[in-house]
Amino acid sequence: MSLLVTGSVGIDTVRTPHGYNADCIGGSAIHFTMGAGIFTDVKFLGVIGGDFPFNLKELFDGRQVDLTGLEVRKSSKTFRWSGSYQGDMNEARTDEVELNVLAEAPPKAPESYQDCEYVFLANTSPSLQMELLGQLGSPAFVAADTMNHWIVTANEDLKELLDRIDMLVLNDGEARLLTGQQNLITAAKKILEMGPRFVVVKKGEHGSMMYTRDGDCFILPAYPTTVVIDPTGAGDSFAGGMMGFLAQSDRVDVITLRNAIVYGTVTASFTIGDFSVYGIKSANREMIDDRFDLLRKVTQF
Repeated sequence: MSLLVTGSVGIDTVRTPHGYNADCIGGSAIHFTMGAGIFTDVKFLGVIGGDFPFNLKELFDGRQVDLTGLEVRKSSKTFRWSGSYQGDMNEARTDEVELNVLAEAPPKAPESYQDCEYVFLANTSPSLQMELLGQLGSPAFVAADTMNHWIVTANEDLKELLDRIDMLVLNDGEARLLTGQQNLITAAKKILEMGPRFVVVKKGEHGSMMYTRDGDCFILPAYPTTVVIDPTGAGDSFAGGMMGFLAQSDRVDVITLRNAIVYGTVTASFTIGDFSVYGIKSANREMIDDRFDLLRKVTQF
């Protein structure tokens, strides 16, 4: 089944303890698609300005990506983000943001995108996420990401969005901020009360956790790796691997979701191995499956 993603396309500048990467390609939809395209065909819905210097067709070479929904606004400027990491690199510090084209109206979904059964609303404002969702037909499964900024500045819009989606993906700090609960199990239950059937909480180097409305809980450590060059986009590629596997499997049950989270975890493990998309771009399904098998072995007891 086809998978639609909509979110940011950006130009990033990133500094980590391992180096400095200026004006590289970034954005939530980019990192998501690099992961999801390993598993299934992805319909890409996004907008860039006339200053965008990258060729997305070349970037996604080897992935199954439909770029019909990429809108180029020549008189606008592309979204820009500058960030830095220190210490364990579990959290990015935003140094500068230029919303540019993201402050404008969202892109229009082409007619050929209307029948997508799996939809991921990558990180952007909740109002835009709802507007984009409203352009689509009746998808079978909708998941969304969010961030601290929207939890603080657009809380009511976010809560309205949560009532319209099947799954929320967010990190542990965001889960605590959204619910006011320090215990992540309690926080997950509070989020489920807001509308979604599933919540996935990312915990950086400590892995992830899924909680369902039926009370099923799944906790998975991160893939064991000794090299972390740039964590930017790891959460988005995690979501891409997870949603790509769900769309490929064309079913959403507890066992499939657990496997999807494992695939998301190993997909993210490639992203952190290099700056921008260069770590995940070199990965293929065979490499992903090898790490899937290893993670399964080291977590069995």
